[in-house]
Amino acid sequence: MGTGKSGHDTRWYKAVSRRFSKMSFGRRVVIIVLGLAIGMTSLLLTSNMARQLRIKEQNEVELWKLALERTFDISNDPIWQFITYNNNSIPFLIVEYWGDEIRVDRSKLIPSKILDDPRLLRKEIKKMESVNEPLEVRFFDGRTLHIYYGESLLLKMLVWFPVVQILVIIIFIVFGFITFSSTKQDEQNRVWIGLAKETAHQLGTPTSSLLGWVEYLKNQPVDQSAVDEMGKDLTRLMKVVDRFSKIGSETILSPANINELVGDSVLYFRSRIPRNVTLSYNGLAMSPVQSMVNAALFEWVVENLLKNALDALQGKGNIDVKISTDENNVYVDVSDTGKGIAKANFKRIFEPGFTTKTRGWGLGLSLSKRIIESYHHGKIAVLESEPGKGSTIRITLKRSY
Repeated sequence: MGTGKSGHDTRWYKAVSRRFSKMSFGRRVVIIVLGLAIGMTSLLLTSNMARQLRIKEQNEVELWKLALERTFDISNDPIWQFITYNNNSIPFLIVEYWGDEIRVDRSKLIPSKILDDPRLLRKEIKKMESVNEPLEVRFFDGRTLHIYYGESLLLKMLVWFPVVQILVIIIFIVFGFITFSSTKQDEQNRVWIGLAKETAHQLGTPTSSLLGWVEYLKNQPVDQSAVDEMGKDLTRLMKVVDRFSKIGSETILSPANINELVGDSVLYFRSRIPRNVTLSYNGLAMSPVQSMVNAALFEWVVENLLKNALDALQGKGNIDVKISTDENNVYVDVSDTGKGIAKANFKRIFEPGFTTKTRGWGLGLSLSKRIIESYHHGKIAVLESEPGKGSTIRITLKRSY
């Protein structure tokens, strides 16, 4: 079971997202600018604090140097002991060079493994030297010591904190953009789903009425072949209503004979295409192939591809619908000898609103892509195309046995 707190956090997050999406563009800009200003102010303050702490630590080490220069025996000097050993934050090394040998006179916050290994000790000295300039201590007897020191943990945190802040701000901006974009997309989806369901509802009444009229005409002395064709068109219209009603609902997939589903659409179109258009199909002459589909929605996709192929032919040419398989997949190819698609538009033709026709909303292929990829977990894409020679669009589905 999910926790109540998680559900509450999700509801709060969605409520904030919806409220932000309803704001005017100007107010959104103000909020974003205000957030960036607060972030930049925090960065400047943190950087200034780090600079001041660095100066304080450098002054503290300078004080150690002065204390060293005024004593002969730092081991018994109470001032030196008080100044340095009350330090719990700044790592340091006080060393004396004897030729190539390095002797550690005093150290603090340096691991023993570094002090016991000359190679690691030299490496640590170079590291400290790159952070702060070492200080040289000269005694009256000619002895010379060198103080190497690093940065305290607090200073390191302040130095890196602005970087963390910048990353957090960038993540916040990216996450906010994605969130608000998805919220807007969700709202648009809800509008389209509502429109589709309302369309299905509005079409329901006249469809039922037409069904009654067709049944009446069957008992009248009229040309029954025309009545049969009207019945087929009415059946097709009822399928359209059913498809619109399914948008936004849970999509139930079941094993279906792909040959028959595609064949039904092909046979329906054959009696309604222009005389100069040839529509061929190989599916009925091959062994049945199964896949998990929603029959009503899958037929909708096939019809969309056939309609686009007819539009591309402009009244003359060939359409070839072909089914092929391999061990794992079923392929449905719809080819035409029409005007073709430029390679730059291979992906764009599936975007909502993109169309090369003088009329139409450019939603057919976009809807087909959503049905195949989101509902059926398959793929739909332009397999091949060449301007002036035609196109082939392929549907790929998982094969079931």
